[in-house]
Amino acid sequence: MMNKQTYNKRMMSNMEVNSQNHLVIDGVDTVDIVNKYGTPVNVYDISLVKQKISAFKEAFKTYENKTQVAYASKAFSSLALYEILAKEDVSLDVVSGGELFLALKAGFPKERIHFHGNNKSHEELEAAISEQIGCIVIDNFYEIGMIEELTEKLDATVDVLIRVTPGVEAHTHEYITTGQADSKFGFDLASGQVEAAIKEIKSIDRINMIGLHAHIGSQIFEVDGYQVVIEKLIGKAKEWKEAYDFKLDVLNVGGGFGIRYTDEDAPLPLDEYAKAIMSAVRKHADVNDLVLPEIWIEPGRSIVGEAGTSLYTIGTQKTIPSIRKYVSVDGGMADNIRPALYQAEYTGVLANRVNEEEEEKVSIAGKACESGDMLIWDITLPQPDQNDILAVFSTGAYGYSMASNYNRLPRPAVVFVENGKDFLAIRRETVQDFLKLENSMENWN
Repeated sequence: MMNKQTYNKRMMSNMEVNSQNHLVIDGVDTVDIVNKYGTPVNVYDISLVKQKISAFKEAFKTYENKTQVAYASKAFSSLALYEILAKEDVSLDVVSGGELFLALKAGFPKERIHFHGNNKSHEELEAAISEQIGCIVIDNFYEIGMIEELTEKLDATVDVLIRVTPGVEAHTHEYITTGQADSKFGFDLASGQVEAAIKEIKSIDRINMIGLHAHIGSQIFEVDGYQVVIEKLIGKAKEWKEAYDFKLDVLNVGGGFGIRYTDEDAPLPLDEYAKAIMSAVRKHADVNDLVLPEIWIEPGRSIVGEAGTSLYTIGTQKTIPSIRKYVSVDGGMADNIRPALYQAEYTGVLANRVNEEEEEKVSIAGKACESGDMLIWDITLPQPDQNDILAVFSTGAYGYSMASNYNRLPRPAVVFVENGKDFLAIRRETVQDFLKLENSMENWN
């Protein structure tokens, strides 16, 4: 029986506490998950993933032209997730041959796949063009040449967007800001690179340029950046229409919509982002006497971030009097590099003792041999004991997808839950898996 009245303030909206004081995600007891699959384990609430997708679609439904929601699969990808997304009528943003391969294996509709990346290889582009995917987002002049060569070789045509670095910086961490002029991504707008790319692509019959793309960063909590980018690109589109007969059929404004990690985060409702984007496109298309383009967006974190919860087992503890108490867990930077990489902050609860009195401020340390392997620097919990279960919230984006085998730690299992049922989407790695890629010196003659 769920205790609906008992609710820890840190928990996400998709969670409950049962009569045993255990954290429950969409009807599945997290203690049962740990007993069945072990730790560390990443748990995804698939119902919440679907709700987020529906919310994005609903937010843009009043737009007069077509819209596309393309899931940015760099946030998290798996065969099972791609199979689910294929049924949700969304598009898919892939950034490597590996993601493309997995999406095709999952039966994801090719025409709904967009291929991103600043250094697509010849082999990756050949695979994308051979499979006749929906769109390639061109990132640089070298890529134009490779696509021209491959379309000739394969007797194919391909739709493309031009990725623009518009000189607009989002208010976020420097490692996840991408719209500024000094970026490894895209064609710089201010220096005339975009215009040069348009002229070059227009001269190639087999490349069909359908529009522009810009992504200004991640974990964005305001709409101003999107509005400025839209004004810039639509204004330029009018100039290029007059000069080069450029037609802006598609305007892709990227993703970056912020989510809640801690109480300090205040993301906007999805419909506020959508209203601001649609309003700006309408306004500037009208001012510049252009037909309303399709609007494409690329949410990743905002679809899977809050749906993910990482479960760890608490191990050793160390108290430094008057300074700090370290509580170690059986995961850390090997399965979630974000705190070490760009000081990402998280919160959580003891999943097996959710609503006991919070007595002690502690710091959650990972098990990797690095001083910087800290998951949470300060969190107040019931006094933790060895073998308690720590649930860390909002880890669905850029956790497993950036996981490593540092210190030869096996990557965790991934479990999907929905309507009271659990499914092992990705099995836990074992040390035996390491041997699949290893060769013994005995084989060197």
